[in-house]
Amino acid sequence: MEGTIYSLIPAVIMLILVLLTRRVLISIGTGIVVGALLLNDFHLMGTLNEIWAVFYTIFYADGALEIGNILLISFLLFLGVLTAFLQASGGAKAFGDWMLRRVKTRVGAEVMTVIIGLIIFIDDYFNSLAVGQIARPVTDRQRISRAKLAYYIDSSSAPVTVIAPISSWGAYIIGILGGLFVANDITTLQPIAAFIQMIPLNFYAIASIILVFIVAYFHFDIGPMYTHEKRAKEEGELLDPKRNQVSGDLSDVFDPHQDGKVFHLITPIVVLFIATVIAMIGTGIMETQGSASIIEAFANTNVNLSLIIGGVAAVLTSVIFHMRQRKPRSDMKRIFIEGFKTMIPAINILLLAWMIGSIIGALETGSYLAGLVNNSSISVSLLPAILFIIAGLMALATGSSWGTFGIMLPIAAEVMVNTDMELFLPALAAVLAGAVFGDHCTPISDTTILSATGAGAHHIDHVITQLPYAILAAFVALIGFLVVGITHSTWIALPTTVILLAGIVWIAQTLMVRRKKKAS
Repeated sequence: MEGTIYSLIPAVIMLILVLLTRRVLISIGTGIVVGALLLNDFHLMGTLNEIWAVFYTIFYADGALEIGNILLISFLLFLGVLTAFLQASGGAKAFGDWMLRRVKTRVGAEVMTVIIGLIIFIDDYFNSLAVGQIARPVTDRQRISRAKLAYYIDSSSAPVTVIAPISSWGAYIIGILGGLFVANDITTLQPIAAFIQMIPLNFYAIASIILVFIVAYFHFDIGPMYTHEKRAKEEGELLDPKRNQVSGDLSDVFDPHQDGKVFHLITPIVVLFIATVIAMIGTGIMETQGSASIIEAFANTNVNLSLIIGGVAAVLTSVIFHMRQRKPRSDMKRIFIEGFKTMIPAINILLLAWMIGSIIGALETGSYLAGLVNNSSISVSLLPAILFIIAGLMALATGSSWGTFGIMLPIAAEVMVNTDMELFLPALAAVLAGAVFGDHCTPISDTTILSATGAGAHHIDHVITQLPYAILAAFVALIGFLVVGITHSTWIALPTTVILLAGIVWIAQTLMVRRKKKAS
């Protein structure tokens, strides 16, 4: 079963169940069981042992604790506590009141959210969780659905992080490029220069960033997003009322303190940002031999440790503010308990996502998809587009952009070195673009889960509502990669991608307006 077409079965079953049932825990759980059965030739005891093994190795493997995973789970718990303090202190309410006096429209609130998402480009995890805390009070007041907030967070985190040299993603990719250039005896390119040249070639990231501004400014609500936005505007229901409470949402748990001030929200988040960035640089320098540049520091940083340091600093800041508020104050023990409780759904999904990732890795799904590229006999001009599709499928199936980078970038480099060096950078950019596209579509991606958590949205609602936008951006990006493969020109392919996106949006928006007029 390993490394064959059968290795796709768990991922396909899981994705079909997600779309049909919209129950993510059951869907991922089914994928885990099916994958374990395939790995153990349908032997029951072997399957049960496999499932237990992929669970406990999340916390303990190779004779040592999995500190990175434990730290990330701990950070989520601290984020829940921070959210509880921001709500109980009245800081969220005060910030919402303050912003409402300045942001008068839904468009302003939506554009503000997108801009904040683009500014916080240091790390996708941090972006996904921090932007929601900043923007949610304003978007809630303007009756913007939580599903749309989650879309803005997700589609302005990975796309900007993957094209930012000074970010955890950028540093990781630059590190991979350095190894690839040495392995393939490429001396005419330097990793950082190559990364910068690949920025305008990442058509999916660029299309996604443009699209979030279009959605924000023109209210381009398509597919399930239209339903969520219509309900939010007309009924004030920001979430589907048929679903249970979501991660990160404590709006009905605490009554905001009447003495709440804007700085009760802003200061802890600023502390979170500064402490996390300093910790990322510090841990990166400690892991780098000799003197370290900023890029090298980010390449070697310990993201999860940095997040927990930032989280603890932010929570301590909130505790100090809480103690200085006059009574009646919310009970601090209750704040911690409710904060922890609100993150349990997100942690459950994350644990299952890690488990299915291990199962899919053992089935060698990524290797099978990568082999399709190596074994294909197709025109060189089609390779960037093909690599984009394969990388998208791999990230969709595995839920990991970084894993896709690690597998597909070396393959793309080897293929292009032996075929057409003029398309070397477009091919690598296609892998980066495809990995982000697949990450946006899969319910088992860390950033998908964390974006929904940061927005206080239902996880599956976020997946379903983001999907049409991701597919639209991927379609125009695919055309861009076809054009660059044929013309070898970035400056023909990029305008083609942007113009095509604008044209499709204009046609779709025109048809939507006409339909509304006929209905009225």
